[in-house]
Amino acid sequence: MKEDYDFSQGERGKFFRPDVELRIPVYLRKDISEFMQKLAEEKGTNVETLVNDWLRRNISLVETTK
Repeated sequence: MKEDYDFSQGERGKFFRPDVELRIPVYLRKDISEFMQKLAEEKGTNVETLVNDWLRRNISLVETTK
């Protein structure tokens, strides 16, 4: 790496896209991952959909108890 970088010609926000959807990786423990994969197969869906549905239901429960 260089010791100094010249950003004097840089353009702020050149690559910023406000409508881009951020995908956050979630790392599940092996036993949970295996359980979710098996359950997703049984339900004919994928793990992402299953986890999102579970999280939405839990969020709803939390919001109703506020």
